[in-house]
Amino acid sequence: MKKLAPLISLVAGLLLAAVLMVLNVNATHKRDRANSVDAAVTAPATTAAPPKATTTPPPPPPTTRPPGVVTYAGSVDGGKASVAIVVRNGVAVAYLCDGSRTEAWLQGVASNGELSLTGDREASLQATYGNGVAKGKVSAAGKTWTFTIRVVKPPSGLYRASATVRNAKVVGGWILVNGKQVGLLEVGDATEPAPLVDTATGTTTIDGTPVPVAPVTDALN
Repeated sequence: MKKLAPLISLVAGLLLAAVLMVLNVNATHKRDRANSVDAAVTAPATTAAPPKATTTPPPPPPTTRPPGVVTYAGSVDGGKASVAIVVRNGVAVAYLCDGSRTEAWLQGVASNGELSLTGDREASLQATYGNGVAKGKVSAAGKTWTFTIRVVKPPSGLYRASATVRNAKVVGGWILVNGKQVGLLEVGDATEPAPLVDTATGTTTIDGTPVPVAPVTDALN
């Protein structure tokens, strides 16, 4: 019996060590699982970002821009005078000039493709306009001319100047069409052919004095 005692003690020690090992392993597994659960609970939730809206933006509001200035210019039928008409926003200004002694400034209404203008000394203009053409008749100084004129682009157009030169009131009008100029100058009570307009500088020279010349379109803003 004494010989078996050491053997029994050894076996008991091995069994105890095995039991302790198993308990330690189980405790480790439980701790790991507990840590995993705690991490899952305390970790911030991650959710997928909602998809961006794909709605179509509304169209921009309609704009109400005023129509642009339109200038018609050319010779009357027979070529003895020229006429120019500037139209914008239902208003029109016209100028008749023969480059010699007859001229007339007219203004009035432009509506529904029709022009009805009047000026001093019973001058009048009646015409239709559209599709790049103005057609009608103009009367001044006891005469009547018919015309069919077309849209022109700068520097062609209708020009005017007003200034005081050497104590005299000067008013000039010009019709420019494709490099051709027709104009008259009123100096006091006298009327004379107008000097040429320099379209590069926007001036004319009257009695040695440079005078600004402006498109009539500037007056219809």
